Amino acid sequence: MSISRKQIIKYAIAIVAIAALLIYPKQLLDFCTSVISIVLPIIFGGALAYVLNLLCSRIEKWYFPKSTKKIVLATKRPVSILLTLIIVLLVLSGVLRLVLPQFVTALTEFFTSVPKVVSNVISWVQNTDQFPLIQHRLSTSNIDWTSIQSKVMKYFTTGVGGVLGSTVTIFTKVTSGVVNFVLAFTFAIYIMSSKEKLGRNIKRVERAFMNEKHIKKIDYILKTTNQCFSSFIIGQVTEAFVLGTLCIVGMLIFRFPYAVSIGAFVGMMALIPIFGAWIGATVGFLLIVVDSPIKAILFIVFILVLQQIEGNLIYPRVVGTSIGLPGIWVLAAITIGSGVSGILGMLLGVPIVATLYRLLRNATNERLRE
Repeated sequence: MSISRKQIIKYAIAIVAIAALLIYPKQLLDFCTSVISIVLPIIFGGALAYVLNLLCSRIEKWYFPKSTKKIVLATKRPVSILLTLIIVLLVLSGVLRLVLPQFVTALTEFFTSVPKVVSNVISWVQNTDQFPLIQHRLSTSNIDWTSIQSKVMKYFTTGVGGVLGSTVTIFTKVTSGVVNFVLAFTFAIYIMSSKEKLGRNIKRVERAFMNEKHIKKIDYILKTTNQCFSSFIIGQVTEAFVLGTLCIVGMLIFRFPYAVSIGAFVGMMALIPIFGAWIGATVGFLLIVVDSPIKAILFIVFILVLQQIEGNLIYPRVVGTSIGLPGIWVLAAITIGSGVSGILGMLLGVPIVATLYRLLRNATNERLRE
């Protein structure tokens, strides 16, 4: 069997790449990390443009759909982008306005009341006359409660000092994050405003360097990926809205404090698949515990019940059905994604697995038909 020159070049490149990976793994990893950090605003901008385009495309369809006037056609895209940004900013600012002030106030009161809470707990433990068995165990355990109290107070004092001491580092990171966000936002607006032109340029590159068979395969994979990701995002937003509404209604029924604020925050955090509710529960607990520790514990019980309903009924049915992925695979994708890449893996795990599942299913059906 004769090997062409092109195949020899491909094999040589593959061998060199594998050898470099084996000999210089750390250097290659550092290089890849540096490249990713440089192009991160572009990647984030592309992702932001993709998400915003889901809403922008629908607004374009609603914007005088039957009109053929030049002014309507000329303003359709700019007006759609502007309305998309206004809607997103209104939603985000509304949620932050509901949650942030009360959370800061509650957190301040929480740390202010820590010494009193610690003293009360220690006093309660030391005066357990109504529980003889507990009193006997504690008296024979030789626990130095004064030392424990001083250590707890020292922990909170040094913790606050450490936070204040790292202000410069935090400021630097925040500044860098703001700059990257501005660059990503600018890139996203550019993509949304000229997406047809970008699409045509990509098609030209495909036709110049690929044959028709490869172009069809790539287009099919991209189309499937787009269907899965767009369905996932729409389903996730729907699920977050349903969960937030249920949380608000339930908290109002059981007369928990900060019902609207906590419910809105839980709904926003529910954009993180399944486990996002726990983040919202933590914030809600901190808000409520300052007002009433008993209600805070009951709130955790309420969230546990709501989380079971959301995790086993709402999420697999709403999101799983919208992307055509069985419920068991939705849970598996979230579990694996969180283990691989934390919150980012939890966000991307479901649509990635849904894409692979659909591609494999279609390929299997095609093979069986043959």
